[in-house]
Amino acid sequence: MDELIDIVTKQGTLTGQSCLKSEIHAKGHYHNTAHLWLYTKKGEILLAQRSFEKAICPGMWDVSVAGHVDAGESIEEAAIRETQEELSLSLKHSDLLKIGVFECFQSYPSGIIDNEFHHTYIAQLQVPLETLKPQPGEVEALKLVDVGTFKELLNNSGNNDHFVPSNRAYYETVWEAIVNHNTLD
Repeated sequence: MDELIDIVTKQGTLTGQSCLKSEIHAKGHYHNTAHLWLYTKKGEILLAQRSFEKAICPGMWDVSVAGHVDAGESIEEAAIRETQEELSLSLKHSDLLKIGVFECFQSYPSGIIDNEFHHTYIAQLQVPLETLKPQPGEVEALKLVDVGTFKELLNNSGNNDHFVPSNRAYYETVWEAIVNHNTLD
């Protein structure tokens, strides 16, 4: 779907302009995305396998939920909407804990210029994995991995289909936030 997306500056400030997602990626406009990493009380992290239909990193295991922030939408609203769309999971604003904003400025051989600010949240998954319904065309499969396995997959991300190797610092920050937060629950 070619939704309308707000354009931000290189510093992440809204410009008051918006355009279609296809134009955002063709021209390399800076824009916001919402990322949500779900974890369990048992110390597991939910990974989503990107659909094989995706233009960027098809089939790769990555963030639980991710998506563009629509024009006029708040970042938290986008995180909640994307979670509902991609997993059929309903969350509330109070479920989300923001852990940071991460710059991801990359160009791909397909011609996509992706200048995104990943507004990243964590939230506890409080339903069984089997109740989640992956969105066709977006999510191929889901799996839970314990925090130790997550770290091992990250350490070997150059040799497996888990995580974008160039985003290693981002994933390490996510891992640390989940481990630290989960021990405080």
